[in-house]
Amino acid sequence: MNDVKTNSSADHPVLFFDGVCGMCNAFVDFIMKRDPQGHFRFAALQGETAQEFVTEQDREQLKSVVFLLDGRLFRKSSAVVRILWEMGSFWSLLGTLLWLIPKPIRDLGYRLIAKIRYRIFGKKAACRLPTPEERSRFLD
Repeated sequence: MNDVKTNSSADHPVLFFDGVCGMCNAFVDFIMKRDPQGHFRFAALQGETAQEFVTEQDREQLKSVVFLLDGRLFRKSSAVVRILWEMGSFWSLLGTLLWLIPKPIRDLGYRLIAKIRYRIFGKKAACRLPTPEERSRFLD
């Protein structure tokens, strides 16, 4: 995790995701469906917003979702846990249960899934385009 220094204050947590990954897009859909208040914001790692907040390595390798919360970046399983905590209710409990698993083991599971995600969930030719209803939640 890294602290991010920005000129603008982030009012919302931001999930940076691989815009061409079918699994990543399904995860964004999952969060949006359970976040009717619009707390979360989304940006593809391939987009302009990611260039401002995310390391070049994260943007080029696309091996992890990156979650920006209160000026801090979280990656891999730590990002997933923080997202679940931010979702509240049952999801916070699930995040806490995942947090109890030692980080090296959580990240190993994350890396294994990330390695095969394109084979299982597919890869799109271009980044996701939000619908008009979703547009306000996407930063690029």
